[in-house]
Amino acid sequence: MNITYTLNLQGEACPYPAMATIDALAELKTGEILEVLCDCPQSINSIPDDAKNRGFEVLEINQDGPVLRFLIKKP
Repeated sequence: MNITYTLNLQGEACPYPAMATIDALAELKTGEILEVLCDCPQSINSIPDDAKNRGFEVLEINQDGPVLRFLIKKP
């Protein structure tokens, strides 16, 4: 799997990670994958929900300690 872009939002308070992710998703072309890294606990729900509601595919959600990692693809 080739990650096209990485958005590192560690240390940013909610709701900024979700808002920044939505903005970044709007720039993706078909087939591109966005990796989002953040440590905002609310993002575990908000980022995947926002992506799915906009028609994106959430490929992966991982948590390593406080850091959340999302892989989101534009179909």
